[in-house]
Amino acid sequence: MYPKRAALLVLLLSAWAGSGASCASAAPAGVTMDQAVKTVEKRYHSRVIKAQAEKDAGRTIYVLRLLNESGQVRTVRVDASNGVVL
Repeated sequence: MYPKRAALLVLLLSAWAGSGASCASAAPAGVTMDQAVKTVEKRYHSRVIKAQAEKDAGRTIYVLRLLNESGQVRTVRVDASNGVVL
């Protein structure tokens, strides 16, 4: 690495660390559709056969259709902002 680039990198990292920033605060809050699917499949011992996102009062809600081993179909709603099953 070039000395000027190394010095700039150290300076930027020092400023970033001193600002109180962290990776956790830089990441957006909430869960992805994929995370919601994995959580619900594990919780209900079922397979997601349909997944879609809907808006409800300004919030994003994942609507997941599940099929279990005995052939029963269930619909589960997950709040995308916090991963809570509604």
